[in-house]
Amino acid sequence: MIFGVVAETRRGERRVALVPSAVKTLIEKGHSVLIEEGAGIRSGFDDAAYSSAGARVASRSEVISAAESVLRVGVPMPEEISEMRKGQTFVGYVYPKRHPELLTSIASRGLNAFAMDAMPRSTRAQSMDVLSSQNNLAGYKAVIVGANALNKIFPLMMTAGGTVRPTRVLIYGAGVAGLQAIATARRLGAIVEVSDIRPETKEEVQSLGAKFISVEGLESVNVQGGYVAAVTDEVLAKQKEAVEKSLFSADLVITTALVAGGRAPRLITAEQVWKMKRGSVIVDLATEAGGNCELSQSDQTVEVNGVTIIGCDNLAATVPAHASELYAKNMVTFLNHAAKIEGFAFDMADEITSATLVVHNGEVRV
Repeated sequence: MIFGVVAETRRGERRVALVPSAVKTLIEKGHSVLIEEGAGIRSGFDDAAYSSAGARVASRSEVISAAESVLRVGVPMPEEISEMRKGQTFVGYVYPKRHPELLTSIASRGLNAFAMDAMPRSTRAQSMDVLSSQNNLAGYKAVIVGANALNKIFPLMMTAGGTVRPTRVLIYGAGVAGLQAIATARRLGAIVEVSDIRPETKEEVQSLGAKFISVEGLESVNVQGGYVAAVTDEVLAKQKEAVEKSLFSADLVITTALVAGGRAPRLITAEQVWKMKRGSVIVDLATEAGGNCELSQSDQTVEVNGVTIIGCDNLAATVPAHASELYAKNMVTFLNHAAKIEGFAFDMADEITSATLVVHNGEVRV
């Protein structure tokens, strides 16, 4: 097949769909790779590196015109969909539940689309799971961002001038991002508490040295494939009550909660923010999906009553070298699974293909 990689155009997106080592792997499998000029520069990979790996560097129009499949990271803009031709296949982030209008646009162009973010949570698909690989980096970076914004340090210190008490960190959500945030905050010496409405995460949280805050009534939470698919207002109210004491004493709060590709649940209200300590910091990783904090703003930092609230739409893109390497590995593994030399198999009996193929032959499959 001929795979084409285009440069990302969304604000702040510095990742690239394939790195040179991934290009080399695809070429060794018998495929061809075209890459847009400068597509990897912001990730630290120049055109010469891609050429050395066997790719052909070309203009954007040439890449899209010649490719059978267009590979990218970020959700495409409507005008970028219009650049593609009937029969081509798009592979990248889609978030179909958040962007139904995008699916309609893709279908109307007669394109096929694989949503990498719709990968099933199974052993077979683990090496293709871009959400896990990217959220792992985001969880790490969230702690670094929060630590930088705080007016204090993380660890306990005993000095001649007195004792410095450790920072208290509260983390909402013990998924991939949350677990990495726990580990990173603990390595820096913080006291960490964690809230998650999935009781099965308690053991993982405690194994990392953090305290798990229990919430009653979790049997009603709908969990599908490791992600929360739906949560009632009653459960969110009980979580709010259970966590408030920890929230008001926390120095740093990191929120990571998402609902299976949809809108993020509201976990911290404006009223609660006004009761938090002056100098405390909230890092909200869910602002791209609406935010976990009522006062968070997309990719902006705001201050409310002495509390700094940092909205982070796409933290993985702030470490683009490693993020691109991991994403490219996920992508190549998926392409090796779903594509043959002559083209995509579109095997609907395969759980990975069925879950990720959101548009096929002009039909929306979500």
